[in-house]
Amino acid sequence: MARELSSNMMFSSLNLIAISATLLGRAWAGIVSVQNAHGRPHCTVTSNGNNTNDVPTLKQAFRICGEHGDITFPKDQDFWIAEKFNPIVDDVKIQWDGKWTFSDNITYWRNNSYHVAFQNHWAGFVLTGKNITIDGGGTGGVDGNGDTWYTAEAGNTQPGRPMPFVLWNVSDVVVRDFSIWQPQLWAFNIMNGTNILVDNLYVNATATKAPSGSNWVQNTDGFDTMDARNVTLRNLDYTGGDDCIAIKLRSYDIDVRNVTCHSGNGIAIGSLGQYLEDSSVENVTLTDLRVIARWGVYIKCWMGALVYQNSYESEYQPRGAGWGLVRNIIVENLNVTGTARPFLITEDNGDDGNHKGTSKLAISDITVRNVTGTLSSTSNAISISCSNVYPCDGIIFEDIDQVGSSGNAATLTCTYVADGGVTGVGGC
Repeated sequence: MARELSSNMMFSSLNLIAISATLLGRAWAGIVSVQNAHGRPHCTVTSNGNNTNDVPTLKQAFRICGEHGDITFPKDQDFWIAEKFNPIVDDVKIQWDGKWTFSDNITYWRNNSYHVAFQNHWAGFVLTGKNITIDGGGTGGVDGNGDTWYTAEAGNTQPGRPMPFVLWNVSDVVVRDFSIWQPQLWAFNIMNGTNILVDNLYVNATATKAPSGSNWVQNTDGFDTMDARNVTLRNLDYTGGDDCIAIKLRSYDIDVRNVTCHSGNGIAIGSLGQYLEDSSVENVTLTDLRVIARWGVYIKCWMGALVYQNSYESEYQPRGAGWGLVRNIIVENLNVTGTARPFLITEDNGDDGNHKGTSKLAISDITVRNVTGTLSSTSNAISISCSNVYPCDGIIFEDIDQVGSSGNAATLTCTYVADGGVTGVGGC
């Protein structure tokens, strides 16, 4: 019916049609109001309120206006997301001033989310399609209700947490002025995406009941890419307990600028090589970074053998032995506060102690320049631990200034690097 309405009826600019998504006769709630605007259907969506499932209403809006149309979630509306869904769109503009809040029904989400094969994760909302513009207006976004999960698991993350916002199989996407509060898992995840701009993204994962000094917000990455090409991120503000940014396998031409990371692990390239597949990452620029976290920027790869993993993320299977190139990476204008290391490379993820130096990821042509700030202790070394199979080469450090806890310059430790493969900070 929705397609028939949008294709067979000519709406005048004054024509307004209200469609009840719940079909329960409550015309005042759960409404998609449709009108014509410049030859495009425009849907304005009203929530049910009272924590009543709004997904049927949202599905109706995407069916009517998700193709060559516009959708508005008004600022004063809070939509209750009580079931998974995956709209497929083409040429849609979404004014996302309102908020979507995921339901706190942990049992439902554990058993009904979309499975993501990588690291045995799950997703609750997945957006697919092309020519997508999302404007959060500085007020809109998604609330994952993650504190419910953080409290229930108390630092022991279990399988089934759904990601609240996934762009999957998308192209030509713009997201602006958007927020994700209390994500259950990774907050903003791009999988199979090309030509994407994200500008002004705010992510906050805070466990309100966690004891002081404990991390109950593991796996709450802020911004992740996988199978992505030509992605631009501008202006990210992140608070959480894991990677502020994670640039994962088969990410190419990634440009990141003006990022602030509060807590968590820092900015990661990886992890790479966990599966028997190409795990390359090439042509990444990370600029103007302020990191108050465990590490500054780090590259993390798996060892080069299949080794049994006692983890749900590896599905209790042998993992590792992936391959590929990690090259043409630029990190510049990095300021760190309280980090253990401003920059590091490690290629022994998943090792059982018997496969150190076996990684099949070849890391080369990495430039790190203009690093300032202070570390968490006098152990102020930049750590480069690579692979005996493919020793790191072309690692350049420039202007690494006063990153020791007492104001002294950083030193450098190296393992498995090519002869002359690391220059600056004393070299290796």
